[in-house]
Amino acid sequence: MTVAASPGNLAGIEESATLGMTARAAALSREGRSVVSLSAGEPDFETPEYIREAGVRAIREGHTHYPPAAGLRALREAIAAHVMDAGGAPCSPSEILVSAGAKQVLFEAFFTLFGPGDRVLVPAPFWVSYPAMARLARAEPVIVETRAEDGWKLTAGSLEEAAAGGARGLVLNSPSNPTGAMYEESELDSLVEVAERHGMWIVSDEIYREIRYREPYASLAARRGEYERIVVVDGFSKAYAMTGWRVGYAVGPVDVVEAMTTLQGHVNTNTALPCQYAALAALADEGARRAAVGAMAKAFAARRALLLSALERVPGIHPLPPDGAFYLWIDAREWCAALGGDSEALCYDLLENEGLALVPGSAFGVEGYVRLSFAAADSVLEDAVDRLASAGVRILGGGR
Repeated sequence: MTVAASPGNLAGIEESATLGMTARAAALSREGRSVVSLSAGEPDFETPEYIREAGVRAIREGHTHYPPAAGLRALREAIAAHVMDAGGAPCSPSEILVSAGAKQVLFEAFFTLFGPGDRVLVPAPFWVSYPAMARLARAEPVIVETRAEDGWKLTAGSLEEAAAGGARGLVLNSPSNPTGAMYEESELDSLVEVAERHGMWIVSDEIYREIRYREPYASLAARRGEYERIVVVDGFSKAYAMTGWRVGYAVGPVDVVEAMTTLQGHVNTNTALPCQYAALAALADEGARRAAVGAMAKAFAARRALLLSALERVPGIHPLPPDGAFYLWIDAREWCAALGGDSEALCYDLLENEGLALVPGSAFGVEGYVRLSFAAADSVLEDAVDRLASAGVRILGGGR
């Protein structure tokens, strides 16, 4: 029996392209194929031991029941202090919501702030779930194109033009998934100025904030005192290799956080308490925190350098050096043209013929590009380069 979705609830909502490609690669591996999957955005490191031990200790001490819907008070206090230490505006625990990963926080922010008829501006390339989240809130995602010449970043002029038709909100992501682009302070200032003039809410996704390859980092958390319509989203998944623990958080005005907490109370009640104690431990020991995050960031920087150097010998593709996160945004228009197809066709060609899983640029709103995640060991990345080199010879040489 087929169960139909309620009309409107899931209209236009498709499977996540990153998860779909990862699943296809896993299926081929189960069939005995040699597959290198660089499609998922998940650090390949173990969660640091001091964090794991805190989670185990919490279970042993009986912290296994319902916490407050907004999150453990001690954790919200630690996050507030962490936000301020990282250059944010003064912050109180009442302005913090702890949720089951940054993805759920983003959904709750969208569902709380936006509704039917609201236009939400989404710069492209965008993380695959932003438009879906706007649609789930019955709002209209309005894709705003950015340009390679501008570093794939939204400009004040483009925002002004897009907002002229009316806009309730804007979502920003810095460092960006998929491009790795990172906004400068002056760029954020100009965008906030336009947003304030139009009365827009800004949802700032900063989940990759601690994985970056240049300084300084500009956070909208620092501008919350100047413009109150800002909700900053962050979490522990990427920088602490805690993807499976599902702990994220929002920083926003008290009334918005309270509304999001009410929503969360009806959706999943709370985030698992042992996981919250593990997240608290991640922030509590500053020396261990800096050592763990720093080691992972250093490894990602080395992998970034490895790939950028190695891919220079692969004809027909051009990677953009990222400022942050752990992705390469690769211009593959020449390969697409040679195959006579789009980026999705190229990615399936690479998967079927080379055993290499990447994500098509179309999933992020831009054709002719692909995303490669370098959250993998050096040996895996070197294997991937060899497979890309093989593909380049085969595709540009006309053979399939």
